Parts: sequence; structure tokens; C-alpha cells
Amino acid sequence: MRFTDKLSTGQRVYGTCVTAFNPLWPKVWEGVGLDFVFIDTEHIALDRSQVSQLCQVLRASGVFPIVRIPQPDPFLACQMIDAGAGGIVAPYLESVDEIRDLVGATKYRPLKGARLARILRGEESVAPSLLDYLNQYNRNQFCIANIESVPALERLEELLSVEGLDAVFIGPHDLSVSMDLPEQYDHPLFVKAVDAIVQACKHRGLHVGVHFSESPERQIQWVKRGVDLIIHSSDFALFYQRLQADVQYLKQHSGDTATDGSGPSAI
Repeated sequence: MRFTDKLSTGQRVYGTCVTAFNPLWPKVWEGVGLDFVFIDTEHIALDRSQVSQLCQVLRASGVFPIVRIPQPDPFLACQMIDAGAGGIVAPYLESVDEIRDLVGATKYRPLKGARLARILRGEESVAPSLLDYLNQYNRNQFCIANIESVPALERLEELLSVEGLDAVFIGPHDLSVSMDLPEQYDHPLFVKAVDAIVQACKHRGLHVGVHFSESPERQIQWVKRGVDLIIHSSDFALFYQRLQADVQYLKQHSGDTATDGSGPSAI
């Protein structure tokens, strides 16, 4: 799949967040040339059957499906993988154990329970034949941690050291709130925090992305800082922004008074 192929050769990948069903989605994905789509079950009311339908349509279109589960839970992660997710994101990770559990769910299925816990802690080795089986069984599964809080920043090196982690998604909205800088994305301290995460990921050979629902210009700034997973906006935000601009344009040019509205916040 082009998502993993591109990343393995040092290229950037481009995606967006999809929140709704539409039979014409494949024409959009293929026409735009998206590499992946981010499906967020943390903030969006999607059930397993809906996620499965989206994942299967995405895969049929050659687009990599990444699903964010609502909370750090290896059983939820396995459910979404069974539904067709290629990548799993767990939100608000702040401990090594949470990341280990996520790695266990994405890289060691179908092992579970006490034996998996011992393996993840390094207390038990995996027989070569079983390791080969697990690598094949879980090939191309992508393990992604959401880093979006001050406690995660404080433990960053420890969190990123967990073997099996593939990438980090930075949550700019939650991170800015955790830093007492709500939505102040140009604040020097916030920029410094993003830079620290990006550089720490690059140092460890991890991929890194930022999900943002406003202008692509800010995405370009982060790309220049080293981001290689570009998660731009969402169907809802893009529809709102374009419709708002078009309605204001129509009102202005038809003699009516345009009204400003506040845009949807990032998810």
C-alpha cells in the first residue's frame, strides 16, 4: 500500500479526517491523491460497523485507513483492527504502560493476557517461529501515539523509547490547552513544544504528524519543521469553511450584509 511504501522511502504522506458516509468518497480520495484517511471514534459517533464500512472502502481505493480509538484500550484497538483499520491511534497517552499496551494490540495480535504482558515488559522472549508468525500476521499494522499534554511532554523520551511504536500524532488543540495556551499556536512556548516532539521523533526514527483543521499555511510551517504525516482538516471543517466563505461572498455581491461566524474547532 502506498502509505507504508512512501514512508519507508522517506516520503511524506497526505491525508484528512472523514466523519460521514458518502458513496462518492472514492472519487474524492482518488481524485485528490490522498495516501490515508483518519477516522476519529474519540470525538465522532461512529460504531464498529460504520468504521468497518469506511475502512473496507478505503482499502479498496488504495487509501490507508487510520482509526483513533476513544481511549487507550488494547481491546478497542484490536476491535478496530478487526474492522479493517491499518493504523491505530490512542488518545492522550501519558504513560509507558499505555504505549506498551497499544504496541501489544497492534504488533502482537492475537497474543493477549499475562503472557503478552510479560513479553512487553521484557520478562519473556518470543520463540523465532512465533515471532515470524506475529510479524506476518500483523504486517503493515501501524502503531501511533497521540501526544497532546504537558505530562506527555515531560515524559517524552521515555514514551518514545517503547519498541514497536511507529509514529506520533500531535494534538495541537489539546496540547495548547494543557499548556495553558488555548489555541495560541504561534506562542513561542507552543512552537517550542511542537519542535521538541518533532525532533525527538526524528531522532528515534519515528514518523510524526499534526492534525489541524485551519489553513494549509500552518501545515507548511510544520512540514518545514520535519512533519511527514500531513493530516489536514476534515470533511466537516472543509465544508463549513468553504460554505461560510461562499455565503459571505454571495451576500456581499448581492447587496446583503455578510455575517462572520466562528469556525469549528480542531478535533
